[in-house]
Amino acid sequence: MSYLKRFWNWLLGKTTVDEKIVDAYHKVEDKVEEIVEDVKETVEEVKERAQRVAEEAKDVAKAAKEVVKQSKDVVDAAKGQKRKGRPNKKTTKK
Repeated sequence: MSYLKRFWNWLLGKTTVDEKIVDAYHKVEDKVEEIVEDVKETVEEVKERAQRVAEEAKDVAKAAKEVVKQSKDVVDAAKGQKRKGRPNKKTTKK
């Protein structure tokens, strides 16, 4: 029986199957780590872009409100009303 065990251990020592499995496992583990890092970076970039888009949308909304106010002033001017909020300039003829 001990001869059989020694032969079996010797035979296992000659094969590289277990080493190949360990190498494959480490390669897969490294690839998974790379993918996880890439995903984290992508998520951070998407969050930053979303935040910038939200800020720009606020700026656009603010500008649109100002446009609405100005368009109301144009309508009032067409009706012949005086300008609001600014002193009226006297025009001088030359």
